[in-house]
Amino acid sequence: MRLGEYLRKDFVLEDLAAGGKPDVLAELVAPVAAAFPDVDPAKALRVLMDRENLGTTGIGDGVAIPHGKMDSLKEIVIVAGRSRAGIDFESLDHKPCRIFFLVLAPEHVAGMHLRILAQISRLLSDEGFRRSFLDAADHEALWKVLSSHA
Repeated sequence: MRLGEYLRKDFVLEDLAAGGKPDVLAELVAPVAAAFPDVDPAKALRVLMDRENLGTTGIGDGVAIPHGKMDSLKEIVIVAGRSRAGIDFESLDHKPCRIFFLVLAPEHVAGMHLRILAQISRLLSDEGFRRSFLDAADHEALWKVLSSHA
């Protein structure tokens, strides 16, 4: 299993505009809702906020991995986003998040969902990858960073 199997170029957001947690989650969900008409963006946002209320997915080092499960999805989707300014995501280290990986999965794939979260965590623990992700000049460069590492 490779992350690249779940990444799509149109699910890479190079410059998130949101200023807070609910807004960035809505911005990350938008391309999923556009690509999958069965996905209700309001429900997806509720699922993600319910997960955030259990504990932040802002894991530190400027990284957040919001995730949740939705019965309306038929496949796992990953959205990668970057905030140049940084967003207060109530991160464990109290620092703004600049790198976001949203993972939405169907209800029935719990094991795969957890493996993908672990793989994303490993990738994001690499300081060189994080630096390349943040320094990518544009959408195409960001996609190249993602597709070459995932």
